[in-house]
Parts: sequence; C-alpha cells; structure tokens
Amino acid sequence: MTSSSSIQQAREALGKRLREIRKDSGLTARELASRAGWHESKCSRIENGRTTPSDEDLSVYTQHCGAGGQTADLIATARNIEGAYVEWRRMERSGLRRAQESVIPLWERTRHFRAYSSWLIPGPLQTRAYIEALLTSIRDRRSLPDDLEAAVQVRVDKQRVLHEGGRRFAVILEESVLRHRIGGAETMAGQLGHLLSLATLPNISLGIVPLSADRSALWPVEDFWIFDEAQVNVELVSAFLTITQPHEVSMYAQTFADLAELAVYGAAARTLVTAAIDSVG
Repeated sequence: MTSSSSIQQAREALGKRLREIRKDSGLTARELASRAGWHESKCSRIENGRTTPSDEDLSVYTQHCGAGGQTADLIATARNIEGAYVEWRRMERSGLRRAQESVIPLWERTRHFRAYSSWLIPGPLQTRAYIEALLTSIRDRRSLPDDLEAAVQVRVDKQRVLHEGGRRFAVILEESVLRHRIGGAETMAGQLGHLLSLATLPNISLGIVPLSADRSALWPVEDFWIFDEAQVNVELVSAFLTITQPHEVSMYAQTFADLAELAVYGAAARTLVTAAIDSVG
C-alpha cells in the first residue's frame, strides 16, 4: 500500500463514519449543509473522502447531528490522516539524519515514555556501537545516501532526554531482544551491559517478558512507543505509523499494561540480561 492510497482510504473511512453519524441524526446531506451554511456539495465531498474536513467543519457537523461527544476523536482522526502513514523511502530520501531529527520535538515535549519492543533495544537505551550497526544496515538495505556519521550523532544526542526534564521511561522488552545479535559479539555485550546500567536509574523501569511466559492471551506485537497520552508511534517494515486517535492510543496503553503484567523486573530482569551477556561469548 502506498502512502497516497493509505491517505485516501483513511479519508474515505472518516467520510463513511461521518455519513453514519448524519444518518443516525435523521438529517439528509442537504439539510445538514443548509443548517451549517455550506454549499450543498460540501457534505458529499467530505462523506466521499474527496476532502479532509477542518476542525471547524467537524465541530459544526457533530453539533448539528447531536454528536458533540465524538468531536474530539473525529478531529484527531482528521489531523492524523495526512501524517499518519509515512513511507520510509519518503522520510529517508535525503538520508538517515532527517528521520532521526524528525522526532526531536515530540521527544522534547513528552514527559512519560512507554516503549515496547520485540525486535531491538529502543533508541534512547542504545550504545553508539549498536546505533552504528543498526543504521549501517538500514542505509545499505534501503540504498540510502550516506550520512551515517551525522545520523548516529543525532541519535546519540537525543539520548539527553533520559537525564533532563524529570522524564519517566517505562520499557518492556521481549527476552528474545536480548538474544538478537546486532553488530557482533563485542557490540552486543557492550549494549547489554549498558542496559543493565541504565536500569539502575530511578526514572527508568525495565521489564523483560521471559521466553517462558504463557502467551496464550497476548502474544508479541509490533514495536511501539507511547508519548504521554497523546500519540503512539509504530515502526513497520515499509513505513512509520503515527496514531493520535484517543481510542487507538488507549488500546496501545492497555496492551502495554497487559504486557507489563507478563514482564519481570528488578533482580529477575537483571538475571535474564546477564544470562544473555554470558551467551554472547
């Protein structure tokens, strides 16, 4: 799916949802347009996904349909459409540095970070050597312009969020992440040792979901970050997904809480990391 087709499908889904709200209210499209002071074709354009409605459009629409309780969620949906699905090739067309810089404003305004990973050690907890190994692989696999050194430095510099602003970090990793060898034995051993060190910081909670955990109710899912209660970022193979709809953010928050119930912490988590270090040699 391309980013353009994804955006169009999102517009159409929003339009369908609005059409259902209007029909539930008993209004025709012409009646709603008349009450809103719109040209009668405007409802049709919005409901058929040809136009993304503005915040004001949605407020007026829900007001006249008696659905004011849905306004905030609809506005979040509309705002999210254009930027929700961004292909890596679009974000990285000038190299890796831009992608690394793109999240800096979000990181700086966030105070509570929640991260889950079944693939890799999350960015703020990575060593420089681990970062270099990851970004080298991405550069080569996607045939990107070579700005590796600058991109690595941006990611290293972003890690200041760990120590500034009273931010809190809750990180949950699948135990398998500790065994995915990135950058060779020396790099991986250094990364795992760094993880142990960071886990001692008072503002970082590290949970590990053991391989022995019963996953009948909840199996490993895609890697995701939750930023306060405002936004979720998900990394897919082909694209970067941004989620801001409140009900979807809540779903990820609940999934994170459920995964947290499966994880072990403290000495038990350190034992798993130490065992992974021992296995590297």
